[in-house]
Formats: sequence, structure tokens, C-alpha cells
Amino acid sequence: MADTHVVSALREKRGELAGQIDGLQDQLRQAMIDLDHIDASLRMFDPDIELDEIKPKPLPPRHRAFKGQVTRAILAMLRKEGAMDVKAITLRLMAERELNLNDRDLTKAMQKRIGAALRNLRDRALVVSEPGKSGLLVWGILKN
Repeated sequence: MADTHVVSALREKRGELAGQIDGLQDQLRQAMIDLDHIDASLRMFDPDIELDEIKPKPLPPRHRAFKGQVTRAILAMLRKEGAMDVKAITLRLMAERELNLNDRDLTKAMQKRIGAALRNLRDRALVVSEPGKSGLLVWGILKN
């Protein structure tokens, strides 16, 4: 006999996924209606238009930040928390943005981006770095 708590949890998860699929199908249906309306509008202005020649644009990644958003977040974090290494900054920033901390590829990419932002801030004389005990640089706000 199967464990009732396992069956219960799987039923709950199945219900969540089925609901998510229904919601995505509704979004897809609405997007197709919107695309048909835009196609009709384009044909009103240019009846000979070849709609197949218009290439679809990829959506930006969900974890993409607006210009300067990461830099502002890093500076605010260093002002509030004090000196930190890049790994701690990365994990804290990912948690603030509700990104998956268990996704190693995303964490690695974010750590590279944050490292680049920190080096840029150091070049602009806004932060300083010192070797830390763990072998990583410890970053802090430059005190004038």
C-alpha cells in the first residue's frame, strides 16, 4: 500500500502543475489573438507585407536586471552590512531578487556579473578590495 502522505503530496503537485498549464494556455491564447490583431493592422497599412519575414525577438532572461540596478544594490548592501566577499554579496543579492540559490549555473553567472560590477566600482574609486581569509577578495565602501 502506498504511503498516503506521498500520494497526497503528489496529488497536490499535480494540481499545481495542471493549474499552471491552464494559465499558460490562457496566456498563449491571448498572445495569439494579440498577434492576429497586429497582423491585421499591419496589412491595413501595407497589404503586400510578408509577415514571415518579421523575425521573432527572444525575451530577455527572467533574471536580467535593469541598467545600474545591480550596482545600486551592491552599494546599498555594502553600506548596510559592511565589507563582504563576492560570494556573500552574490547569495544575498540573489535572495533579494528571489532567484534560485540552488541553480549553480545561475549562481556562477551572477557571481561573474557581480565581480565585474565590483571591479568597475573599484575603478571608479567607490569601493575597495582586500584579500580575505577564504582566499576571496573582501569588498567594502571606500572611506574618504
